[in-house]
Amino acid sequence: MKVILQENLENLGNIGDIVKVAPGYARNYLIPKGYALLANEKNTKAMEHAKRQLEYKKNKVLEQARAIAAKIDAITLNLVHQAGEEGKLFGSVTNMELAEKLIAQGIEIDRKKIALAEPIKQLGEYSVTVKVHPEVAAAFKVVVSKPE
Repeated sequence: MKVILQENLENLGNIGDIVKVAPGYARNYLIPKGYALLANEKNTKAMEHAKRQLEYKKNKVLEQARAIAAKIDAITLNLVHQAGEEGKLFGSVTNMELAEKLIAQGIEIDRKKIALAEPIKQLGEYSVTVKVHPEVAAAFKVVVSKPE
């Protein structure tokens, strides 16, 4: 089934793309959520007409993503965790905790967009990548230390 995307979807495509998806995926998820329209003749013509508006929206979303990325690049999170003598943490620092700390800093990021290969389990400095937009990634610094 062919659909026209109304939103940027990470594993599918960008706004305005015509993509082929499973009928159930389109019928049960994409179309009801407003992420896509059925790619019939009427909608295709309407999409061509609305292409300029979508291009504007796409650029606006990209611009917002770049602004958020600039804020994220400037952030250094200082986390205090209990640790053993060799610097091994009791527990770990996960992307969920990092997302909460970013929200406390005033940046609303979904924890799933924080690319942490595995939880942080040692004291030290780390660089963590956030995928803000399919075309924009940002990195912030995390410093994990012991309480004094």
